[in-house]
Amino acid sequence: MIARGDDGEAICGPCAGLPGAYTCPGCGTGGRLYADGRCPRCVLKVRLEQHLGGPDGHVPNQLRPLADALAEADDARGVLCWLKRSPNAHLLAELAAAGRTISHELLDELPPGRYEHYVRQALVHTGVLPERHEDLDRIPAWLDTLLAERPAQHARLVRPYVHWFLLKQARRRASHRLHPARSGSFLRTRIRIALELLTWLDEHGLALATLTQADLDRWLVTGNTRTYTIRYFLGWAADRGLTPRLTVPAIPRQDPASILAEDDRWDQLHRCLTDTDLPLDVRAAGALLLLFGLPTSRIRMLRPEHLHDRDGGTYLTLGRHPLLVPPKLATLLGDLAATPANRTRLAAGAGWLFPGRVPGQPAGPSGFSRKLLDHGIDARPARNAALIALVEDLPAPILADVLGMHINTAVRWTQVARRDWTEYLIAREEDAKRGNTAPSE
Repeated sequence: MIARGDDGEAICGPCAGLPGAYTCPGCGTGGRLYADGRCPRCVLKVRLEQHLGGPDGHVPNQLRPLADALAEADDARGVLCWLKRSPNAHLLAELAAAGRTISHELLDELPPGRYEHYVRQALVHTGVLPERHEDLDRIPAWLDTLLAERPAQHARLVRPYVHWFLLKQARRRASHRLHPARSGSFLRTRIRIALELLTWLDEHGLALATLTQADLDRWLVTGNTRTYTIRYFLGWAADRGLTPRLTVPAIPRQDPASILAEDDRWDQLHRCLTDTDLPLDVRAAGALLLLFGLPTSRIRMLRPEHLHDRDGGTYLTLGRHPLLVPPKLATLLGDLAATPANRTRLAAGAGWLFPGRVPGQPAGPSGFSRKLLDHGIDARPARNAALIALVEDLPAPILADVLGMHINTAVRWTQVARRDWTEYLIAREEDAKRGNTAPSE
């Protein structure tokens, strides 16, 4: 609408006497043109052919699904800007221009990082590459980079430990898990800790084959709790006769360090259910966290198919038995499932209730928790408070069944909730009287 008629209403170009200036000659669509007298959609198709062109100047057949997906994105102007400025788009152009058949193995040759990861997931999401367990399959390329400047004797020890022990076990667990899990960060920690021990041994003139319990204890006290994951490397090495059988003390389980006050939990839950100024995904995730004590790792992995309507109610499948969801929360989850994913470029995160920015993937763990915190919801204290409230009303086996929680975890929470805190409160009061701390309200 570019003008107003005699009645004051907005009118289009043709009605204002400019029939051709606002019509794309390529597709006949009216509206604001972009370049060369054509609309953004028509310009995008031309530029995609140029951007993803192979050595012969044409888009390879292998990349045609990706080109088609980008051409059909809702925001054609956004894709045009992305093609011009994004390092991800530039990497795609380089891969297309090289003329090689793109495979996971080819991408593994690239330096591991967020650009390589985004491009790989875009190719998987559009069907160019087959799906794989990316969280684990990225480890070998990352390991090669990590070991590039390490002593050769360290690499000879760590490579078989990673490939034939850590990754083998992780893939076996992943194939049997009911719920998806990201284990790559845990594996990276165990690998780094093994290398830290080997480095420490070199610095002190010691050998792994003659490592003693006293030496190990001396190394452990110089670190923090993460160093206790060395038990996996030492167990593997002992099984192969590379080191004596040594003992790594178990880390004692600690009570929850922070628990949200019950009144604050209900206030935050009420805000999630009623405050329309909060983003929809924050309201839904916060309510699941504050009401059912779900970890953010589980919330991020929820899909629309986990919701079911039956007998006038909405059920959420978390464990073996569907969980009846309160009406207000059911409305939030239904609205979230009906909200299309942001399709600025590709259908990023399609198929997830909480989609991420990487194509086909859910929201990332750190960004998801940070978004909740930015809106006043601290995930860990909120979850602790919700679980304590639940175990006061539900037996541990039932809680484990409906939330998909391990029975041992449910039992531990029951023990925490039923613990007698009298001695702790008396000690706090005595400290307050001595002026060591202010008494709690």
